[in-house]
Amino acid sequence: MGLKVGQLIPEFTLFDQDGNIFNSSEIVGKKPLVIFFYPKDNTPGCTAEVCSFRDSYEEFTEHGAQVVGISSDSEKTHRKFVSKYRLPFTLLADTENKVSRLFKVKRKLFNLLPGRETYVISKEGVILFVFNSVNATLHMKKALNALNNIEAK
Repeated sequence: MGLKVGQLIPEFTLFDQDGNIFNSSEIVGKKPLVIFFYPKDNTPGCTAEVCSFRDSYEEFTEHGAQVVGISSDSEKTHRKFVSKYRLPFTLLADTENKVSRLFKVKRKLFNLLPGRETYVISKEGVILFVFNSVNATLHMKKALNALNNIEAK
């Protein structure tokens, strides 16, 4: 398992699908953040996962949360993926796996496959919820449920 509930997220910068620099420090302190790490664009499980976040995107924004997907794919691959599936959120290119290592995202299947983990982070940058599962269809539901439970407290 990667970083734990209660820890602060590490500061990081990556390029998004449009070649813009995304700096986590520009979000922390302003709004909650949902970060999901996924293995690869245009694969069946990952496409299902990103499309589930897309289909519920408005519910995340109603909570004031910014949704960000991260994989080791390039900006160009992300740009095509965003366009093909009309994704309303940012995808970040972690081509050297620096950020996945910062978050301690575990690789699967004899260390061959990138991990799949989702984090719900408070606007102060504190991890409120972590979900680690190869089941791509559960990540959006778990993240949205965590946001709902946090607001209910």
